[in-house]
Amino acid sequence: MAIMATVEYLGGLRTQAKHLKSGNLVVTDAPTDNNGRGEAFSPTDLVSAALCSCMMTIMGMVAEREGVDLKGLTSEVIKIMASNPRKIAEVQITFSHPGLVATDVQKQKLKNAALTCPVALSLADSVKQTVVFNF
Repeated sequence: MAIMATVEYLGGLRTQAKHLKSGNLVVTDAPTDNNGRGEAFSPTDLVSAALCSCMMTIMGMVAEREGVDLKGLTSEVIKIMASNPRKIAEVQITFSHPGLVATDVQKQKLKNAALTCPVALSLADSVKQTVVFNF
């Protein structure tokens, strides 16, 4: 197994992760409601965004296989935190692609792909995933 990333604590509740293969950097900052500056994604923001990105990626794979042009698919992500203990309680994702050209069967395949992406299957059952598809 190879090291995928390194993460450094920069101080002031900020970290920097480096993806070793690409060199890409991701900075996290604690949110303002948890003693941070809120100047970057928080770690829980990244989990929520990663869920959405994973869903989109797997839907993209299905779309390519099905000959469906998924370009232009957008999403909105809402993260709801619980307070005791502090953790992600729910992630709400709304996908929109009003001009999507796909059959009902293809649309259902896209929905199934999203709901069974690796991140969705990796989150604890206590994290509610509410997903809406507008296409």
